[in-house]
Amino acid sequence: MIYTLIIGLIAGYLAGLLMKGKGFGLIGNLIVGVLGAFVGFFVMPLIGFGGGGILYSIFAATLGAVILLAVIGFIKKA
Repeated sequence: MIYTLIIGLIAGYLAGLLMKGKGFGLIGNLIVGVLGAFVGFFVMPLIGFGGGGILYSIFAATLGAVILLAVIGFIKKA
């Protein structure tokens, strides 16, 4: 659990960098990163990528955070 939180914080920061202008500031992106970590760890096996290790975890969590930021951005526009 703590591992996922730490990875999520890193992922939130990275997602904020990748999604310039679509984030919620540093604290908001960190929170989205933690939630995105759970999304990423769920989505990656569904699309055929499984694995382990720190790099896989960071990639999966960042992907989840980017997905979450995109969905939230889409909802905010509507």
